[in-house]
Amino acid sequence: MSKFDINIHEAIYSLSDALDLVGITHIRHGKRVAFIAAECGKFLGWKEQRLDELFEAAILHDIGVSKTVIHSRLAQFEWEKDTEHCKSGALLLQSSPLLENLAPIVLHHHTHWSELKDMELPMETKLTANCIFLADRVDVLSLSFQIDNSNLLLFKDEIIEKILEKRGDWFCNELVDAFISVSKTEAFWFSLECEHVDGYAKTWVSETQTQKMDFHELRDVMRVFSYVVDAKSPYTKAHSDGVARLARFIGTLFDLPQDTCEMLELAGLLHDIGKLRLPDEILEKTGELTQEDRSQILRHSFDTYNILKNIKGLKEIAVWASQHHERKDGSGYPYHLNKNTISFEAQIVSVADVFQALAQKRPYRDALGPDMIMEILNEQVDNGKLNREVVMCIDLHLQDCWKVAISAQQH
Repeated sequence: MSKFDINIHEAIYSLSDALDLVGITHIRHGKRVAFIAAECGKFLGWKEQRLDELFEAAILHDIGVSKTVIHSRLAQFEWEKDTEHCKSGALLLQSSPLLENLAPIVLHHHTHWSELKDMELPMETKLTANCIFLADRVDVLSLSFQIDNSNLLLFKDEIIEKILEKRGDWFCNELVDAFISVSKTEAFWFSLECEHVDGYAKTWVSETQTQKMDFHELRDVMRVFSYVVDAKSPYTKAHSDGVARLARFIGTLFDLPQDTCEMLELAGLLHDIGKLRLPDEILEKTGELTQEDRSQILRHSFDTYNILKNIKGLKEIAVWASQHHERKDGSGYPYHLNKNTISFEAQIVSVADVFQALAQKRPYRDALGPDMIMEILNEQVDNGKLNREVVMCIDLHLQDCWKVAISAQQH
């Protein structure tokens, strides 16, 4: 089994960039919430380990949000009707042993203190969750006032007043007092600007050492984010997991080394992570895509690379994942690479992606059977799009490949 040298904070930080994409324009929300919450925690004298957990939970607090429509509703200060994203986020985090400690915090990050304080939970968990809730609403208010890049200092008193109105009801008194104290300085509000909040988060990353992670640990973390991507539409449920399983299976059919097969699986899990930027209506559109629709779709694998490239130890995986729409004749996107510049592993992911997508129902067609899929794959080989060796290998093991491709969605 492969071992990966990974800085878990670096991985969380980089993958949180994908969550930021759901907001489309309201980017870095998770990082700003993490900054605000951490400043409150430091003021209260919370210890380093507790602050680390607070920062991790804050930066991932919206991991249950895949749809742009839900993100836009959560950007309304008083909109408190939907806590489904809290439940979804907690379930996702529970699926990874390295992240499961964050699940109860994320589950309650929209629970009002008047209700949360009496729940049978450790006080530390309750305070951490409520600290994130307060920080989240501060950032939502900040975004609502920053029209046309207005100076946030002009509105800080109104933001503070709004938070004070919820003292003792939505938010714990102690946390509100901490926020009032840390927000007195101009520097606090200047730090919410993108470049400064990025720097704050990167400092947190730099203070953490890399650690040896085995393949299963890393896969469980990456699978959490693949679930977020696939949850954007009922039509893409388990797509990434299916591509991952099929890519790895094809690798074994070619007798590739075990570590390469494991990396193929990770590339499959993460290949569509850039799709989180896509508006819901494009993914679920039944009619013909407009030129504007296509222009948005064309950037998702570019976004995938820019999210993954910053995680040291995943360089090859980032490249393979980002090239899954490249084609041998140079007609693919976003780099227009050709057969001489696309790695064999990336071509495996490409074929696995096409196969699995065809095996799933889409808004504009039903799921296709194995024989029809092979016809389409062979046609793309003849047109110079897909790797002939890989497609021939699938043809020789068609039923097995079919079972692997759809096994994730059946599960």
